[in-house]
Amino acid sequence: MTSLAEGDLQIALPAGAAGRKFDDGATHGLSHCMKAVDFIVELDERILFIEFKDPDHPAAQPRDRNTFLTKILSGGLDSDLKTKYRDSFLYEWASGRVTKPIYYLVLIGASSLSEAELLARTDALRRQLPAFGPGDKPWKKPFVAGCGVMNIETWNEKLPQFPVSRLSA
Repeated sequence: MTSLAEGDLQIALPAGAAGRKFDDGATHGLSHCMKAVDFIVELDERILFIEFKDPDHPAAQPRDRNTFLTKILSGGLDSDLKTKYRDSFLYEWASGRVTKPIYYLVLIGASSLSEAELLARTDALRRQLPAFGPGDKPWKKPFVAGCGVMNIETWNEKLPQFPVSRLSA
């Protein structure tokens, strides 16, 4: 089983999935002008863009954790998440690799986030991307099939084939 890690978080990929770290200089190469999601995972029928944020990292300071949680709950992280998706999509599209529907999954390593808070962040992200065109009508050429913001618990419940764990555990 292949796994990808970012900081203290690790995702295990099922057999047949091809995953790569995307936000490092060697892979992406345009960090001076484009943001990047952490990982790109290709499956038979879809592509996953995955972003990890980890305020509960064991080395995180309580003040930094609280600042991050306030920022995400207030919508202060929405613009950054949107830009990471759009720049990654443009990069992959221009490279000729967008051949399947893309789903954007954001994992927030914060056990204190409730399902209602995660759903609110998912709805806000869907509007920021935007998943729908003007007048909430579907795009003729969709550039995001769906998105979700989850914590580790909800991720592992909803995506058991891609379990996430802490390296320090």
